[in-house]
Formats: sequence, structure tokens, C-alpha cells
Amino acid sequence: MRVALVGNQNSGKTSLFNCLTGSNQKVGNWPGVTIDRKEGVIKGTETILVDLPGIYSLSPYTSEEEVSRKYILEENPDVIINIVDATSLERSLYLTTQLLELDCQVILALNMCDILEKKGISIDEKELSKNLHMSVVKISALKNMGIQELINLLKSEEILDNKHQKIYEDPIEKAIEKISSQLNDLKHKRFISVKLLERDPLLKDKETENIRHDITECEQAYQLDMEQIIANQRYLYIDKVKQTCLTKTPVPESGTDKLDKIFLNKWLALPIFALIMALVYFLAVGVVGSYTVELISGEGGIITLFQNWLSEFLISNEVSEWLISLICDGIIAGVSSVLGFVPQLIILFLCICLLETSGYMSRIAFLLDKLFRSIGLSGKSLIPFIVGSGCSVPGIMTCRTIEDETERRITIMLTPFMPCSAKLPILTLFAGNFFGEFAWLATVFLYFLAILTIVFSSLVMKKWIFTEKGSAFISELPEYKLPSLTYVLRDVGEKTFAFIQRAGTIILFCSVVVWFLLSFSWKLEYGVAIEFSILASIGKGLAWLFYPMLGTLSWGSAVSALQGLIAKEQVVSSMAIIAGLFEETADATIFAGNGIFSFFTPASAYAFMVFNLFSAPCFGAIGAMKRELGSVKRMLQAVLFQTGIAWVLAVLIYQIGHFLEMMG
Repeated sequence: MRVALVGNQNSGKTSLFNCLTGSNQKVGNWPGVTIDRKEGVIKGTETILVDLPGIYSLSPYTSEEEVSRKYILEENPDVIINIVDATSLERSLYLTTQLLELDCQVILALNMCDILEKKGISIDEKELSKNLHMSVVKISALKNMGIQELINLLKSEEILDNKHQKIYEDPIEKAIEKISSQLNDLKHKRFISVKLLERDPLLKDKETENIRHDITECEQAYQLDMEQIIANQRYLYIDKVKQTCLTKTPVPESGTDKLDKIFLNKWLALPIFALIMALVYFLAVGVVGSYTVELISGEGGIITLFQNWLSEFLISNEVSEWLISLICDGIIAGVSSVLGFVPQLIILFLCICLLETSGYMSRIAFLLDKLFRSIGLSGKSLIPFIVGSGCSVPGIMTCRTIEDETERRITIMLTPFMPCSAKLPILTLFAGNFFGEFAWLATVFLYFLAILTIVFSSLVMKKWIFTEKGSAFISELPEYKLPSLTYVLRDVGEKTFAFIQRAGTIILFCSVVVWFLLSFSWKLEYGVAIEFSILASIGKGLAWLFYPMLGTLSWGSAVSALQGLIAKEQVVSSMAIIAGLFEETADATIFAGNGIFSFFTPASAYAFMVFNLFSAPCFGAIGAMKRELGSVKRMLQAVLFQTGIAWVLAVLIYQIGHFLEMMG
């Protein structure tokens, strides 16, 4: 038997899948898309459980909805388990009403009933089963309650058959019957009939030619958009069902309600958010973070001591000069310059994960919804921005959950503006060297500058590029809860490992390439003055682009910034290799004295940080933008827009900062 697991996002679907299958699961991708496909065998049975993507409806607005609908209609699972968040019953049952239009047995798994009961609300599952005419089981996926009852129901032959409850008004029901009678031997006639009435874009016109008259007749009866009419009548039906099965009793004000009075306060909410993010960067970049970086990669740090020891060891064993330079000045200098920031990233990942799992970030999405709607977005766009603070690639992919096409494209283009983990080494390196004990404050300012830039850019795109109206944001706020230590550690560990893996692959390869280009001339002569190297000649051709934001022709900065297209961490790695090799040569006209910082002023350093923060992201993120935007042309437009904004902001900041330096 094959069972499909269907439910809204954040309904506990993943937890239920893990409870039912244990370790008997495998993960892959759905054909043609990058969405995860999980399958497993339900414990104690031979039943295969397929975890479909989290969705809110079976309408074709997102890739997830298309995948789920295609699987249900084409693969015809024997049973569907519809997991429902009991604390958001009205929203969750909308999908249930669509599933009940299929020719398939459906089991309703009521999750989080224990949380609902703490609010003084109880659900009569027998009455709910009677009204919907489907099997209903109360569960708690988090506490592993009701799971065995669900498994036993699957083993039995007592699952209620789907009798296709009539939930619409007579004119619509009659139209559904007429259309169904013309669908011959097709399966899921009621579902297809409803979708034809809604003029579903995934159902081809040639399939509807014979029944178009019935659809038009029904539309004329209401003189309104049928999709909206059907959606409204679904909610009216759900409301009636809720009234018959919900019982409320007065309870004292919950802890969540008390906290929301503070965190969602009209005057305090935004200042509290600013303070929280300032604390996050104070911990990651300030006292704790700067100490760990100094300990690992400072002058007397672990990596520096190891590099010096290895260099002496290789010299004593008469290893070739070029090989010593490759290992010490290329590989170790490049990779270690990035790995030295791992402790800071762990602190950042930990703080962000705690905010997400506690329920606070959902409040911020709700809080900023009004602001975002005024610029053509909605609170939904905040989710990709939050995810993008870890890495732009999954942040861009998260935009699939945004139904409105215009809003989705704008969000895809703006997500890389968030300071992702790969950009943190750049920000930390320059902030630490030029702003000392106020480095965390300089980094916090960049975080809020990113938000302001997103707002400004969205207004620009909305006025001159996209002019359609954005979508509304509907979200039910979860309860505040203590984060699971196991989940937090696993999430932080996975993100940290992914960062280290990049350093061990992409950064290692690029470090070798940079060392080669710095150590050889175009005639492949080793040991030439670095100013006559291959990389220097390339950089000199690009340096003029950076002159307005640096106040000097720095080819080293130009080639380092260019390598940010490969990986943003490579900017720091490249500059470290260039500085290291300069220190070994007599000609140190660019990086003399204090290494890579000799020609930077606070103004030009901050401008360089800004450029790398907002310029085109790495190739991985550019590839994700191409997939999600659907064409190379749109991707190139996004890259040019991002880099143009970055250049303008960097020049403005340098010119203003330079003016203030001259005045001071």
C-alpha cells in the first residue's frame, strides 16, 4: 500500500513522517524540480509513506503545489494522511476540503490538540468525523502521542470512504454534476469539475471545449469570479463545521499573549527588534566573536603558529621554494583566512536558529507586513530574507512559497542583499581592523542598511519595472516555545559543516588558482615581482571601476571583489594570499606596511564592505536566480541591478566618508 502525507507548512508534517517511519526513509528530488522527495516504510508494516511538499492548497500557484497535485492525480495513492494544525483549524481545513473531492480515502490527523486545549479549546473528533465523513485521529507528533492509533487505523479496513460531501450552493453543485457527467471514465471527477469551474490554468482548453457552456452559465449566475466564489463557500462550510465540533472554556491569559503585548507593542516592537539584532551581531562580531578569531587566526593564533612551523619544517627538509609558497602562502593562507571566522558563524547561526524556533521571527514577519505591503511585497517576503541570512541559495528557493508572480520575482532579486554567512568574514575583517571595539555596531548598521536598500530597491522596481499589485500575507502566529536543543545543535552543525565544506573545496581550488596567477607572469616565469604577475595585469584593467569608491587604483581589491562571484568568502581568501606574497617581495607598492589594509581608510574600507554586501552574489546563488526567474535574461537583469545598486551605494558612502575625514 502507498500512502501520501499531505499538509500545510509548519503543521508538524516532518515530525509525523519521522514518527511513522523512524530510520526507514530515503531522500531525493522530485523529477524535474529541486524540491526534496522523502519516502519511508511505516514502522511495523510494509506500507510506503510518501512525504509531499508542504502546501496550503491544490491550486497551481507554487512549484510545491504542482508537485503535490501531480503526484496525487497521476500516482493515485491508496490513502492520504492529511495532517492538520489544530491551532489553525480554519486555514488547515481549506486543503482538507479539496482532498475530499478526490476519489481517495483520506485520514485527518489532528496535530497539536494538546496546545489547543491549553487555550481552553477542545475538538470533538467524533463530531468532526461525522461532519466531514472521514476518519479523524488526534495526535501530537512532537510528543509521539496517537501515532500507534494512526498506524493501527492504516492496518485496519475501517477507514471511512470518501462520499464527496456537497459543500457548495445549488447552482455550483448542479454545474459540478453536469461537468462530471461529461468527463467519461476519468478519475477524480468532482475535483476536476471544480477546477474547471475555477478555470484552472493546468487543465488544457481542448479538454474543456465540450463543457465550456456549463462553466459560462454558472459564472453568469453569480456574475463574479468563480475561483473566489468557490473559495468563499469552502470557508463558509468550514466555519459551520467548526461551530459543531469546537468547545471553548475560559482560561487565564497565556504566556504567549503576555509576551506578545511586549514584542508586538505598537511603540516597542521595532526598537526591541533592533536591540535583538544588535545583540546578535555584538555576540557574533563583537566581544565573543573577535576573541575567537584572534585566538585562531591572529598574529599569535593557532593557524599562524602552524603556518610558521610548517614553513620551517619544509625549508629544513629542502622542499622546493615554489612548493613551500604554494602550501603556505596559497593553500593555508587562503583556506585558513576563511576558517578563522567559523566560531563567529557558529554564534550567528545559533542566535538566528534560536530566534526562529522560539517563534519570534514569525512575529517579525507579521510586524513588517504593513511596511512591506506599502512597497509591493508582503510579510511572506521576510521568510526568504531570514533564510538568506544563512545562505542566499536556499533563501532564493524559499521564494517558491510566494503565490504572487511579481512579488516572487522582486523577492528573488532582493534576497541576496541580506548579509549571508559567506559575507560575514568580509564584514568582520574590515570592521575589526578599522572600527575596533565598535566593529559590531558597524556590522549592525550594515544589517539595517540592507533592509533600507531592500525597501528602496523594491520601490524602484515597483514603480518602473513591475507595476502589478502584490499579494496579502496571511499567517497565524505560533506559540512561543523553548527551542529543542537537539534541533538547534543539528541545524547549527549542518550549516557550519556546509560552510567548512565550501572552504575545503571551492576556496581550496580558488586559493591554488590565485597563488598561481600571482606567482607567474604571462610568460610562465616563476618568482617575478608580483606587480608583473598575471593576476596583477588583470586587476589593473579593472581597478578604475573601483577608484570612485576607494580613492586609489587598487588592483588587489579589484580582483578580490571579482572573485566574490565564485564565493564571497573568496574575497578575504584572495586578499590574504595577495598580502602574504607582497610581504615576501621587495616591491610592496600596494600592500606595504600593514598588509592588505595599508591603503584603506575607514571610508574606503566601509565602502568596500558595502560593495561586497550588495553586489551580485556567488555563482551558486546566480544559478538559483536563473532557475527561479525562469530565464537567463531575467537573471542578467537581476545581476546588473544588484551590482549597479552596490556600486552607487559604495561610491556615495566613500564620498561622504572622505568628505567627513577631510573636515575632521
